[in-house]
Amino acid sequence: QVQLVESGGGLVQAGGSLRLSCAASGRTFSNYAMGWFRQAPGQEREFVAGINWSGGSTDYADSVQGRFTISRDNAKNTVWLQMNSLKPEDTAVYYCAARQGRRTTVVVTEDGYNYWGQGTQVTVSS
Repeated sequence: QVQLVESGGGLVQAGGSLRLSCAASGRTFSNYAMGWFRQAPGQEREFVAGINWSGGSTDYADSVQGRFTISRDNAKNTVWLQMNSLKPEDTAVYYCAARQGRRTTVVVTEDGYNYWGQGTQVTVSS
């Protein structure tokens, strides 16, 4: 199985930027599609962004399209989420997730992912 560790969360003012990282270990990273999800207090966990095994396909939630960018480096076993123009409603715990397989399309549902990190808190102040 694969282990995932997120980092890069913190407190930022509205309009600011953060870059989340997710380091993977334990298996061949390029065999996994990756996703970022988030969960705000009192809400269900939701899809934010996803990337297929090669980085050739990405997908985003409508709420972050144009502001967030997901990327990966298979040589570094790492996936990133660059978050720009942050809004208070982006405040949540952000989770990195992995799905085994080399499909072309991006999986956007929570139950499509096999492995999860512990999460990193992102707080955006107004």
